[in-house]
Amino acid sequence: MPTQPPDLGAETHRALGAGLYNRTWDLLAIEGRTADQDDELIDTAHASAWHWRRVGNAANEARSHWLCARVYALLGRGEPALHHAGRAVAIVEAGGEGFEDWDAAAVAEAKARALSVAGDAAGASQWKTRAREALTGVVEDDDREVIEADLESIPG
Repeated sequence: MPTQPPDLGAETHRALGAGLYNRTWDLLAIEGRTADQDDELIDTAHASAWHWRRVGNAANEARSHWLCARVYALLGRGEPALHHAGRAVAIVEAGGEGFEDWDAAAVAEAKARALSVAGDAAGASQWKTRAREALTGVVEDDDREVIEADLESIPG
């Protein structure tokens, strides 16, 4: 029988979750990634999510799924992008600790992007509208502008 992963403690899980999240963003920024870098991109996003689920709150879990959805959408893999975007939406809708005013708009953007990659232009358009509606509740200009730019990058 295989052994369980070691108990790393909350501080180590947080550090690994954050570090792997940041590594995922570093990889996302590379133009012309290799196949190995694409594999690492998927691995780091999932590993970050796993560590955050050990010690994070609902917002950390939703954001982890958002990141996985973003990675899969960037790689043109509609089915897993839809899965993770759907999980992110469900977690935000269920509520919980740690959410900020931009989370609902961000997960709606992820759902729109995933639908676009999956070839559902009508669904993507509906979720883009939903994301824009959620943006009306975002107070900080910087937060709103990031999501607006993400929405503009979705075809259709």
